[in-house]
Amino acid sequence: MQLAIFDLDNTLLGGDSDYLWGQHLMDKGAVAREGFEAENQRYMDAYERGELDIDAFMRFALRPLAATPHDTLLAWRAEFIDTHIRPRVLPAARQLVETHRQAGHGLMIITATNRFVTEPIAALFNIPVLLATEPEFADGAFTGRHQGTPTFREGKITALQDWLDRESAMLEAAHFYSDSRNDLPLLEHVDHPVAVDPDPVLAAEAEARGWPMLTLRQGNTPLPLNRTSKRHPS
Repeated sequence: MQLAIFDLDNTLLGGDSDYLWGQHLMDKGAVAREGFEAENQRYMDAYERGELDIDAFMRFALRPLAATPHDTLLAWRAEFIDTHIRPRVLPAARQLVETHRQAGHGLMIITATNRFVTEPIAALFNIPVLLATEPEFADGAFTGRHQGTPTFREGKITALQDWLDRESAMLEAAHFYSDSRNDLPLLEHVDHPVAVDPDPVLAAEAEARGWPMLTLRQGNTPLPLNRTSKRHPS
């Protein structure tokens, strides 16, 4: 099988779902804006610099899930999808996904953002396979911990290989689309790496290695990205 793999945040979406979920939690009063907002931004800045401590971030990000009844979380998530995510689904990203679907390729999202936040987003794109960081769930509630290896940096390769082993899938070729320097390990691992509206580090690497670069933020179809262009803002 050929497999088309997509990063989610700032690739298929014109924004970061993890960061936006934090903003939504503040709007709902689930966390105190004072303190949480600064920490949320600090982790975002570390991610963009390629310096994120993923375990520390997961403790921060999953704590509000453990502090809130599950039914309430589900209601908040539905509102979050309608308010924050649907408007940030990029038409050209939909077109890119559909191009691979029509070619008969398997479709997958691999994202460091936790499954609770991202599962309904994968459904928006009708992408059947989601590999995401797994929040631990026990006795009807989240525990505030993650289980297994976070799907971040090299963890994305681990998750992909584990999935291939579980599915007994014979991989002919893999395409991977991402915006972030943090995804260089998986981009280096696949047959067809593509930088999508890349950050400066990824743009430089793509230029040096001759990888294609696309923008999904100019109209309804994917377009080649001018190699002198800067990353598009979220």
